[in-house]
Amino acid sequence: MARKAKPTTDAVDILHRRYFEGRSRRLAELEEERAKAEVGRKIYELRKRAGLTQQQLAELVGTAPSVISRVEDADYEGHSLSMLRRIAAALNKRVEIRFVSAGGKLAQA
Repeated sequence: MARKAKPTTDAVDILHRRYFEGRSRRLAELEEERAKAEVGRKIYELRKRAGLTQQQLAELVGTAPSVISRVEDADYEGHSLSMLRRIAAALNKRVEIRFVSAGGKLAQA
């Protein structure tokens, strides 16, 4: 017999149960969207902390302001490691890539 979920009024929990729970493909798509949004948000935050406009960052990177705008967009799917490195270098940062387990703990190498 299937176990019934505990009633809730939490909208996020309701949406998760309705659209994602037990649906591995949808959960993978959700993670992909979260990752894209996180990259864009981090670049935006770093640029703002550096006091730069998109135009100024583009000049430092050697690209067009529209490229910076797209990279900061949560819907952008074309993040390349080389462009991320160029942006990081212009902001005096470096790109770090980590692999973590699905449970969120750092994977052992």
